[in-house]
Amino acid sequence: MIRKTTEVLISGGGIAGLTSACAFAKAGFDVVCVDPLPPITNSENINSDLRSTAFLQPAKNTLKNAGLWENFEKFATPLEVMRLADAGGINNEIRTVADFNASEISEEPFAWNLPNWLLRRELVNHIQSLSNVTLLFGQKTGRITSRTTENLVMVGNEQYSCQLLIGADGRNSSTRQEMKIPIKTWRYGQKAMAMAVYHSSPHKNISTEIHRSGGPFTSVPLPDHNGKHMSSIIWMEKSDRANTLHKMDEEQFNKELNARSCNILGEIKLASQRNLWPIISQKSSEIYGQRFALIAEAAHVIPPIGAQGLNMSLRDLEALLGLTNLHEIGSKSHLEAYHAERKSDIDLRIRGVDALNRAAMAESQNLRTLRLKALQTLHGLTPLRKTLMKKGLGA
Repeated sequence: MIRKTTEVLISGGGIAGLTSACAFAKAGFDVVCVDPLPPITNSENINSDLRSTAFLQPAKNTLKNAGLWENFEKFATPLEVMRLADAGGINNEIRTVADFNASEISEEPFAWNLPNWLLRRELVNHIQSLSNVTLLFGQKTGRITSRTTENLVMVGNEQYSCQLLIGADGRNSSTRQEMKIPIKTWRYGQKAMAMAVYHSSPHKNISTEIHRSGGPFTSVPLPDHNGKHMSSIIWMEKSDRANTLHKMDEEQFNKELNARSCNILGEIKLASQRNLWPIISQKSSEIYGQRFALIAEAAHVIPPIGAQGLNMSLRDLEALLGLTNLHEIGSKSHLEAYHAERKSDIDLRIRGVDALNRAAMAESQNLRTLRLKALQTLHGLTPLRKTLMKKGLGA
């Protein structure tokens, strides 16, 4: 058996795993990143990830420190306004709108939006310029032997010794299972569709979340393409309804798409295939073990509301890497400090997004009316509105 050595081994080559590889490499660590599948780096591939990621203000600093922001910025669309709209009346029309404008609390936008497939492309391109990162695509981590000074990890037919093993391998994390860490999962009977769309009216750098029974319908600005306005859409619905929508032909689906969007972007037309996946919340009972840390969806999963998902993942990364300035990497004190810094924030955001999603799913007209009044109250109180915006950014 061949044994190799690295300081950091990352299981998972998604956006969180690749970003972590860049960040730890920039800090001077030798990194190996392992994933069973090569990343899909174009939008035409049928398996391409058509979701987009809105990097909130704190994430920009994490990406800068990792040496990534300069690459990302030229493709990013700024989000100046987060608009919440309630369409929970008898008719499918917007009853009230609450605009949360970044200019009230900052000179910068709330966030910058980029397509996920493009992020993977830029991450891989950047890593290829780094001498201290090895990408092992087409491989997966296997048996883990945990010791006080190292973890021994099987990767194919080779064994790697590492000071820190990072599980960034998603909601079905094999490293979490290998380390025998249990999870708790909440199911909503919902699915989400992701797609890119063309639309006749400009988005004006406004991200809009429309709440109606079934779940929110969210549009996030993308750059214009060939002179056409574009946005990314996440449409959440009850599972049966989502399955029906996903099977529709394009003409019929466009009709449903325009009805659900309440004309916020003018006429909308599908510009890509539709991705469909189940909505859950999930929490790992622990986010660390001996010489081992969980980050991103291996540690926590939430519904796609409020741009919290990947931004939570980057806060995991920021904490895990930042604490190496105070502790030996992978040591007990390092990982206990990581747990102490992240666990309460993870719990709070899971509970918060869970509550928002359940409110968005409300079918009772009385509950819809209550949701409407709550939105009007939260937005109408200026100090509370500003506090909510800062909390949403992670302040």
